[in-house]
Formats: sequence, structure tokens, C-alpha cells
Amino acid sequence: MQRRRGLAALAVLLALAARGADASVHEYSGGGFAPRANSFFFHGGSEGLYASDPTSNSSASFIRFDSVTFRRTQESAGRHEAMQQKTGLVEAIIVEIQDRSKIGGSYLHSDAICCTPELDKEKSCKVGEVIIQPNPDNPDWPKRVQTFFSGRDEEASMVTQVVSINKTGMYYLYFMFCDPQLKGLKITGRTVWRNPQGYLPGKMAPMMTFYGFMSLAYLVLGLLWFLQFVRCWKDILQLHYHITAVIALGMCEMAFWYFEYANFNSTGNRPMAITLWAVTFTAVKKTISRLLLLVVSMGYGVVRPTLGGVTSKVGALGVVYFIASEGLELVENLGNINDFSGKTRLFLVLPVAILDATFIIWIFSSLSRTLEKLQLRRSMAKLELYRKFTNSLALSVLISIAWIGYELYFNATDPLSELWRRAWIIPAFWNVLSYVLLAIICILWSPSRNPTGFAYSEDTADEADEEVKYRFPLHSWQAYDF
Repeated sequence: MQRRRGLAALAVLLALAARGADASVHEYSGGGFAPRANSFFFHGGSEGLYASDPTSNSSASFIRFDSVTFRRTQESAGRHEAMQQKTGLVEAIIVEIQDRSKIGGSYLHSDAICCTPELDKEKSCKVGEVIIQPNPDNPDWPKRVQTFFSGRDEEASMVTQVVSINKTGMYYLYFMFCDPQLKGLKITGRTVWRNPQGYLPGKMAPMMTFYGFMSLAYLVLGLLWFLQFVRCWKDILQLHYHITAVIALGMCEMAFWYFEYANFNSTGNRPMAITLWAVTFTAVKKTISRLLLLVVSMGYGVVRPTLGGVTSKVGALGVVYFIASEGLELVENLGNINDFSGKTRLFLVLPVAILDATFIIWIFSSLSRTLEKLQLRRSMAKLELYRKFTNSLALSVLISIAWIGYELYFNATDPLSELWRRAWIIPAFWNVLSYVLLAIICILWSPSRNPTGFAYSEDTADEADEEVKYRFPLHSWQAYDF
């Protein structure tokens, strides 16, 4: 029953995510406007955009309005005469984040966003329009694009046009109106955002290069491991097959992400099939990697030949983690997690955090038991091996905690994504850390023609007794954030 519920939840998340697989192409499907001060606004999107290359026509950076249509209520349209012109105004405002203070009447010592009759008398703005303070260095910015309703028409369409971007920055697009009679206005259509090198948002563009380098890194690691694997194939342990699987999953994951980003960059749309495969490979690799760390910490293939009675518990934890991780990855990459409420984000992130903490506690608890066994048996070679592994793992946990602190600081001090050109480092770090840990395991447990140094051997009579006594400690299921 629990497994069915988990699969059902995953299906629901996939359905939610499937509604928003575009990013540089921002779709509007009947969204409404929210009130703010004396205005009403709809957030049309925000992205980091690099300045156009003036030497190349194919390297233009722009925002294009495609088939954007505004629809007002029948009651609102009926308040005007059929032959009347300009019976309603909607403005598209494009602002670079550093110019955000130029929107509204702050420079006129007013809290209003839309021009009031008092300000109009001072010739500071026009009634019915959003107040914009021109940039002295670039009088055309912030950019204003106006669309008017005519007579009793219930619909007004924007003229298809392209706004060129000549300055690198984080750009926000808002659709706004000031007339309270337009309450209930809806917007449909789309805008297309493009950088000089393609449709990838500026925040994501470095990740395509990063995934390309990581694909090569996994390829090199896989080649070295394969050569050693073939050279010592007669002495291969079961653990070596598990390590091989993680390396293969890592290569596939990085390759899928690279091709997904490359396709996204060339078309402006995220291909559903490739993205779904990339997300699934990520969830599978994360699950298998954590299980590999866990079984290695338990001494599988070194201190004990099998996992014994804890096999089902290890498998159950792996299945639950895969479902939780897959759901979170789907929503983050196929949809827009910012569209969800704080409770929804907590619902998606918290289970993964708790399961990660569970893995950490179980791993270090198992390492402690394994080291204790090796000390009692005076298996010095194996003891030295596990001490190196424990030190490496402990160091990675400390680095992870420090990086989480930095990530929290980064997000807290940059709520408007002004540091968007450095944001790619945050997710890239976790991929590098995962790769380094895998490389350490490959070095410590490298295939050898004489594997007795770390292979399991029945050299003690009490091995079977210890195997039966070994159980997963219930107190380890404490949930703390990692």
C-alpha cells in the first residue's frame, strides 16, 4: 500500500511538472493581476541576460513579445462607448534590477506607483501611466511598451516586437495597469528571452560547459577503472561491480544534462523526454551512490560477505529516497518551484533532507562498528583502509556543512538574483563533491590481483555470530538537516 501511495505521489508530481517545461519561452495562460499600492501587476518573468554582441547579428540578446493578448471583463468593456478610443491601458515594463528604484514615485517623494492627478499637475508624469524615472545614461530605460483597448473591445493584443538588450544584467518584466476599472484582466501569450549565445538563461548558461567537463571527467575515471577492472578481472569482487554501476550512471547523467542544456540553448524549450531521462538518472545515481557509501561503511565484501538481515532495510531506504529525490528533481527541472507555496516547497525538500540525514547517521554508525571489528581482529591493512575512508567522508561532511552555510548566506543576501553570474557555482559544487568521493572510493577499493588485503575472508570463528548480531540501530533514524 505504501509503495502504491509513493508511486501515485510521483505521478502527481510529474503531472504538475509537465505543465511548465519551458523557461526562456515564458508562457502566459490566463494569469491574473495582483494589486500593489495604486497599481495592478503581473510578473512576466526574470532572467539574467548578457549584452548583445554589436559585431554579430546572430549574437543578439533580446526579449520578444509573441501573441500577448489582454482580455478584460465584459462589465469593464461595457462602461465605454463603441467609438471611443483608448479605453484602457496596459503597460509592459522591462527593468534591469539595478534600476528598480526608478519604478514608482520614490524619487518624487511619493509612495504611488501609478501617476496621480497631483503629480500630473507638476508635469512629473501622466495620469494612468506607471511612474518611471528615466535613466540619465540611457533615457530609453527602464523600457515601457504600451497597449491600449479600443471602444468596447474585450481584447487588446500587443504588437509583436523585439526589445534589444545592450547591457548585461538581471532583467525583470512586469505587465501593469493603473485603471481600477480593468480589475479582472487576464493575460495570454508568451515572451521569448534570448542571450547572445542561445536561449539558455544567463544563470544556467555556464552549467552547459560544466556538464561537458564533468562528462569528460567521468569518462576519464571510467576508462581508468575499466582498464584496471579488465587487468584484474579474475579477482573482481562484488563491490567492484557496484562501483562500476555508479561510474556508468554518472557518465550517463552528465551526458544527458549536457545534451538537455544544449537542446534548450538552441530551441528555447526544454525537451520533455531528455529532461525526464536526465532527472531520472540523477535520482538513480544519487540513490545508488548513497547506498554504495552505506554498504561500504558496513564492511560489505571486507568484513562481512553479505548484508544479512539489514538487506531489506537498506533496500527500503533506497526505494523511499529514490521516490522523494525523483519528485523533487522533476518539479525543480520540469516546472518552476518558485510558483509553489512555502508549504509545498517544504513538503518536497524536507523528506529528502531527512533521508539524507538518515543516510549520514547510518553510515557513520556503521563505520564505527566496522572499525571496532577490525581493531578487535587486528586486521591492520583493512583498518588503515577504513580509517582513510572515514577521514575522507568526515572531511566531505564538514565541507558540505560549510557550503550549506555559504549557500544560505548567498540566497539570503541576494534575494533579487543580482549575483546571477555566480549562482551556477552552488549546484556545481555538489556534483564535484560527489565525483571526488567516488574517485576516493575507486582509489581505495581499486581492483587488485591480490585482493586479500581488503577482501572478506573467514579467518575468525565468530564472524557468523557477529553477522547475526549486526542490526540497524533504531536510534539512528533521527532527522537532522544535512
